[in-house]
Amino acid sequence: MADMLTKRATDYAQWYNDLVLKADLAEHSDVRGCMVIKPHGYAIWEKMQRALDDMFKETGHTNAYFPLFIPKSYLAKEASHVEGFAKECAVVTHYRLKSDPEHGVVVDPEAKLEEELIVRPTSETIIWNTYRGWIKSYRDLPLLINQWANVVRWEMRTRLFLRTAEFLWQEGHTAHATQAEAIEETERMLEVYRRFAEEWLAIPVIKGIKTASERFAGAEETYCIEALMQDGKALQAGTSHFLGQNFAKAFDVLFTNKENRQEHVWATSWGVSTRLMGALIMTHSDDQGLVLPPKLAPVQVAVVPIAKNNEQLEAIRAYVQPTLTALRSKGISVKFDDDDTKKPGWKFAEYEFKGYPVRIAIGPRDMENGTVEVARRDTLEKQVMQITDIADKIEHLLQAIQDNLFQKALAMREAGTRAVDTYEEFKVEIEKGGFLLAHWDGTAETEARVKEETKATIRCLPLDGDNAPGHCMVTGKPSARRVIFARAY
Repeated sequence: MADMLTKRATDYAQWYNDLVLKADLAEHSDVRGCMVIKPHGYAIWEKMQRALDDMFKETGHTNAYFPLFIPKSYLAKEASHVEGFAKECAVVTHYRLKSDPEHGVVVDPEAKLEEELIVRPTSETIIWNTYRGWIKSYRDLPLLINQWANVVRWEMRTRLFLRTAEFLWQEGHTAHATQAEAIEETERMLEVYRRFAEEWLAIPVIKGIKTASERFAGAEETYCIEALMQDGKALQAGTSHFLGQNFAKAFDVLFTNKENRQEHVWATSWGVSTRLMGALIMTHSDDQGLVLPPKLAPVQVAVVPIAKNNEQLEAIRAYVQPTLTALRSKGISVKFDDDDTKKPGWKFAEYEFKGYPVRIAIGPRDMENGTVEVARRDTLEKQVMQITDIADKIEHLLQAIQDNLFQKALAMREAGTRAVDTYEEFKVEIEKGGFLLAHWDGTAETEARVKEETKATIRCLPLDGDNAPGHCMVTGKPSARRVIFARAY
């Protein structure tokens, strides 16, 4: 199957698209800009969901669900929010169809809604309208809610997982009694995202703050994690927003504090989406196909018997059964592939292409020698191992693969991160891709000029990094610190 892939070096965008389609992760829908997530892709997303959901609940959050439809007037209540999303909104104007002899079915003109409904682009407005009824006293705070949902943002140019008109995500929405508590929550959830990206996806990320022009619409501050893909482009992997009291004031969400005075609550929102699937693919995969970190692989170990007849197959099954039981008892997902309609070679190619972290092959000679052949997907190395304590060996191997993928991605990012001091140097280096650390004078005008002239944006002001002052590479004006520029998805 790998020979059907466009090579990364030839056309990275086409390689990515080929891989998503041919590895059975997703496909284009007949609905323009939307995708069908196939079972193999959705199984990876389910593991992401499960891990993140556990992390949210460990930090005190609970799940709820809010309507898909948002009255248009709700968006109008927060000016910067509606301005930020106005061009991406899908609008419902009617509530009924009717039969038509000529056209089959048409919109019933008499079924026009009194107020148009917006298909959820994000849920701040409807959630804060709801919170007004939930929050009365400081005893109701903090309110820590997460929602797993789909959203619609009408995109003209789409790419599977990375940018689609409809996508899946989670969105957290919290309310707090003080500004300090809300900021603490914003930073806490950013750290949850960092941990998930690095410990589960094996993707190193940089935590930072967005510039005003890149800030979430309606937020006072947007924190983010930024990752670098193999082609040298950046990808925003998650955001956490300090909303201040903007939405509380827009929707009149007040609480009585301990001094018996009323004040507006302080808010946050935060989210990651199926865009993480794109990040996972582009960070680790290669010209042989998909590469998955063991923690997120739907099947971590594929066991392929090599048998000429049913008698040999049953002997191999009995031989490997204790190993399968031992692996499963360790929480390792394993598949014993006894499908006799496909050759072992086809299975090897299939599991390699779809990114299964470990493949075990067992034939009659292995049974004689008390061995198995173990292949690891990340390095494509094969090794003959004694079957004694094989479950322990596989457990350690899976962790080694997880660690190796992270270290490989970290080395790639470090190699692609450079400091530049002049705009002329910047224009040369940005063509090579990667993260460029450069001084910026803090103005929106300079930021816009760089974007227009080079297609590079300020990805973030890193929370950790070079804080030494300098001079803007473009204007020469004083600069408080270096920021990260890159071209991005």
